[in-house]
Amino acid sequence: MSDLLGEFEVRLDSKGRFKLPSGLKRQLPPSVRQFVITRGFEECLMLYPWDEWEKINARLKKLNEFKKDNRDFLRYFKRGANYMELDGTDRLLIPKQLKEHASIEQDIVLASQNQMIEIWDRNKYYEYTEEADPDQFAELAEKVMGQENMFDDEDEQG
Repeated sequence: MSDLLGEFEVRLDSKGRFKLPSGLKRQLPPSVRQFVITRGFEECLMLYPWDEWEKINARLKKLNEFKKDNRDFLRYFKRGANYMELDGTDRLLIPKQLKEHASIEQDIVLASQNQMIEIWDRNKYYEYTEEADPDQFAELAEKVMGQENMFDDEDEQG
C-alpha cells in the first residue's frame, strides 16, 4: 500500500460515526474495508487498515513478554484496540472509551501518517500543530533526517 497523504476535517454524527473522506478512500486499495483503531501518542487515536495492522501485530508478537517495558507497551498500545469495518455508507464508529481517551468531541481531523491515519479532536490537533516552532522543526529535521549516509540504501536501490 502506498503512503497516505492529507489532512481531512470530519464531523462525527450523534452515534460517534464518521464518513471516510473520499480523498482518503481513493488512496486506499478498493478491497480495504477493515481497520483497527487504537490509542495513539499525544492524545490522538491511530487507525490502521487491516493489512497494515497485521504487519504491526507481527512485530508486536516478537516482543519478549518477559521484559516489563514490553508488557507495559503492549498493554497500553492494545488497550482499547478495536476491529472496525466500513458500513454501507463508508462510515466508521469510534468506540466511546477511545473517544474519551483522545478527548474527541464532534469535529475531528484525520491526519495521514505513512500507512496509518491519526484521529484527533479538531481543536487539540490545531493547538498541537500550531505550537510547532519553525526553528524547532528545522532542528528536529536535522536530528531525524540529517544523519550521514541515511539515504545510502535508497540510492543503491533506485
